[in-house]
Amino acid sequence: MKRVLLFGGSGFLGSKVVTELSRPEHDGLVALVQAGRRSALRHDLVNDDIGKLMTLLREVEPEVVVNCTGLLSGSAAELVSANALTTAHLLDAISAATPDARLVVLGSAGEYGVVPVGTPVAEDGPTVPVATYGITKLASTNMVVATDVDAVSLRVFNPIGPGIGADTVLGRAAASIRTALHHGENKIRLGPLDSYRDFVDVRDVAGAIAAVVLADEVPYRVMNVGSGVPVLIRDAVKLLAEVAGYTGEISEADPPVHRSGAVTWIAADITRITTALGWRPEHDLRSSIHALVSG
Repeated sequence: MKRVLLFGGSGFLGSKVVTELSRPEHDGLVALVQAGRRSALRHDLVNDDIGKLMTLLREVEPEVVVNCTGLLSGSAAELVSANALTTAHLLDAISAATPDARLVVLGSAGEYGVVPVGTPVAEDGPTVPVATYGITKLASTNMVVATDVDAVSLRVFNPIGPGIGADTVLGRAAASIRTALHHGENKIRLGPLDSYRDFVDVRDVAGAIAAVVLADEVPYRVMNVGSGVPVLIRDAVKLLAEVAGYTGEISEADPPVHRSGAVTWIAADITRITTALGWRPEHDLRSSIHALVSG
């Protein structure tokens, strides 16, 4: 049985990891311990000092540490603290306190930046992020690659599902549609929807994390987690409106989001994780959007 210490188990991704690791087929394989700002075992990866983190690790003695915390938006300092310094603290603390533990962190498609249209991007492709978010995620991944700790960065593309935040394109669309339906409005405003994204079900992301947790060995430090399918954002929003029962106008007059506005097309090459761990997504876009709307 592997003792797994999870940070961020109450969040969008982390809560699905809790569900995944608690499935009956994992009985006897995983002993899950949660830590965080709102957990019974309290710890703040951003603000608590590394000494407290080392004490926590020595008390729990995990075989695997999973960090599902992080920020999509905020000031540069906030993004550095949440996305890069947390990884640095975890690597330092694990190296000193529980050096045999594996660390799993969540990277992002934002680490790649602009990629050639029509070619799914692989993990060894160029990484030239276009915004601070991607820069901080790449810093985290680079530390994972360079460390002596057994560590893995999963480059998650565009996760969707129940609880998705309004700081993502489908999260904003879903929130706008809910508000419009509630107030009987027939128009919502979004930014440009003419780019392509790789949407991956949050349940599948949790499955990928579980695969890394349970693996005896992981041959790669960096692995993409996506559907491998590029989808026009406009089509995804139309499907979301259809499933939600919204028939009003969808305006694209708002400005683009700086975090990803320069990236017009991206899709994941998932050969590496499929070959190494046997993982592949199980949910298509319609299934994911139905879960998002009903959740």
